[in-house]
Amino acid sequence: MRKTLVVSLFAAVWIVATILALLWGFTYNWPDNVHVDYGVPLSWATNTVSTQAGPANLWTVNIFNLLVDLVFWLGIMTMAVATLLYKLKP
Repeated sequence: MRKTLVVSLFAAVWIVATILALLWGFTYNWPDNVHVDYGVPLSWATNTVSTQAGPANLWTVNIFNLLVDLVFWLGIMTMAVATLLYKLKP
């Protein structure tokens, strides 16, 4: 019972951390370009808010970077859960 609870709590916390890592926006405010990048460690989406020509709302999405981010975060979770299951033997 203890092992199941620990692994479940870890997985729940890790899923929340993964969602935050993928959806947290980092704003870059340069004089000629304001944009928001989404994704850690790779930026998978960029929302351009302002350019030299004026306000904008342009989205650039890179599906491959999103896939790499998901493999990164879920791969770490898989390795950690496997380690927890091995270390918490009854």
